[in-house]
Amino acid sequence: MTFKSVLDEVENNLNKILSDLSLSGINFSVEPAKPGFGDVSSNIAFLLAKSLKQSPKEISEMLSKKYNGCTSTLVLKSESHPSGYLNFFANWDNLSQLILSESYLETCGDVDIGNNSTIVVEHTSVNPNKALHIGHIRNIIIGDTISRILKKAKYKVNVLNYIDDSGLQVADIIVGFKHFGYDETPPPGKKFDHYCGDDVYVKTTEKYESDSNLEEIRKTVLKDLEDGDSETAKFADKITRKVLEGQLKTCWNLDVTYDCLNFESQIIRSGLWNKIFEKLKEMNLIEFENEGKNANCWVIRGDGKEEDKVIVRSNGTATYIAKDIPYAAWKLGLLEDPFNYEKYSLEQPHSRILWQTTLDKTNLVSKDFTGEKVVTVIDSRQSRLQKIITSLMDKFKSIPNAYNHLGYESVTLSSETAKTLGLETDGKQAQMSGRKGLYVSADSVYELLKEKTMTETKNRHPEMSTSEIEKIAHYVSVGTLRYEMIKQDLDKIITFDLTKSLSLEGDTAPYIQYTHARASRIIEKSNRVPSIDVNFSLLKEKSELDLIKTIGLFNLQVRDATNNLSPKVIARYCYDLAVSFNSFYEKSKVLDLENAALENSRLCLVNSFKIVLEKALYLLGIKAPDRM
Repeated sequence: MTFKSVLDEVENNLNKILSDLSLSGINFSVEPAKPGFGDVSSNIAFLLAKSLKQSPKEISEMLSKKYNGCTSTLVLKSESHPSGYLNFFANWDNLSQLILSESYLETCGDVDIGNNSTIVVEHTSVNPNKALHIGHIRNIIIGDTISRILKKAKYKVNVLNYIDDSGLQVADIIVGFKHFGYDETPPPGKKFDHYCGDDVYVKTTEKYESDSNLEEIRKTVLKDLEDGDSETAKFADKITRKVLEGQLKTCWNLDVTYDCLNFESQIIRSGLWNKIFEKLKEMNLIEFENEGKNANCWVIRGDGKEEDKVIVRSNGTATYIAKDIPYAAWKLGLLEDPFNYEKYSLEQPHSRILWQTTLDKTNLVSKDFTGEKVVTVIDSRQSRLQKIITSLMDKFKSIPNAYNHLGYESVTLSSETAKTLGLETDGKQAQMSGRKGLYVSADSVYELLKEKTMTETKNRHPEMSTSEIEKIAHYVSVGTLRYEMIKQDLDKIITFDLTKSLSLEGDTAPYIQYTHARASRIIEKSNRVPSIDVNFSLLKEKSELDLIKTIGLFNLQVRDATNNLSPKVIARYCYDLAVSFNSFYEKSKVLDLENAALENSRLCLVNSFKIVLEKALYLLGIKAPDRM
């Protein structure tokens, strides 16, 4: 409800007016107004101009008179704007009470879009041959934030992490361990996932350039990985599980959790591909190529502008996309589930159970992690492959938009940040490449953020204990990383800068978190528990009403973020909410007033802000500390 209540009231009354005028089928909009257009604004007059043969201004004047004769509890008056828009001014005595009272409820911000239907969100999906770098983090944070938003919108969300444990990058580290004698134990003080990526993977791939024979060895390893009984596959499983453990610990530190781990090697051995392969042939969706560069390969034909896409190589091995097709069909519940399930060996944060697939027939635990819809978070470089898979799933399921690719652009490092982290870029932004070893691990960025935050917090609060400082530093560091990954449009490249991201001014997580701490401090100093049993009509200042209105927009923002799969919507809302509160804080004294009733009303407003900001930040996976 909240601010949506006044939008609904306006829409209902306008529909009654249209009915009285014998007009129907007018799809007008009613939206929160821009500055200078009242509290609510509608474009209805523009849509009636043609049929009524009058100007929008004349129509809005007529509609305004009729509206002001309607019964209304949340609108004081309607006015015609010279531009033709129809504007409405809220009855803030009533609307303030509604918004602030509902903000105290557990359901504040909830919208029912999903109707408890099941949706799959798959994200992370990093090759288990290296540590997660800052570029991977954007995928992970987008996926986790979208999952949180969809749950707020009443979807039952299954969060999956696809483990590509049989691809070329895994083959490369196996070549390194088996043919170049790399020790399976990392150097002291180095995580195994870092060791595999920094040492084994990078140095092995360097050798391919000088030794052409290694390419054949790699092909043999790749073939052996698909045979679950081979010694190579068993060894690879041991290595990749150790790398995965390190990757998951990085994710868990960022408060990212999952429902199930799906292993590519098991998908290959499960027989899912054979079923889909036959179905693709039956439906004439793939063709066997007899000549040319793709001779003896199975391909999906391009549309004329794009080349044919190989899904099975001439040696019989499946390509990346061929492995994705049966997995996509499985996520949508289009194939019989060949897997059993077992609990992962380590515990996730918040005691959330993590399951993993298994082909072990002695483990007969069954689960259902499929969905009526699927959102797959993969970077925009995979757009063509995902477009092919989306098209195939539409044909299989016959339901449009059941399978959705959520793409995003890459992350670069500012030249100063790259230099701080030990990368020389000649003053340019740093583009990351795991194969070349040109990347910065997420762990190292987090540690540097934490170190900087601890130093700043110690300087500001020398009285704080070390444990309290560390907790705040963790919240701020995680919040900073997460916020920087989602505050931009997904189709924009991010340039991550350590110094700017930690600023207490501007569009940053610390600015928003500090604003929450400011509100907490006001309530703490009041020595009372704020109540909604106050006189809401006392809140009349513009800064007060602007803050109430922004608080009331929460569920509308959740709705928009859900419908557009856009985490930026919630990030922008958190920032706007903080800006609105700080404007109120500067203009409206809260404590030590001579008017006790006004003081209680403003405390109620402060607490309402605090509650809603906490809920909105939770959707971003960001903690709201009471002290900074």
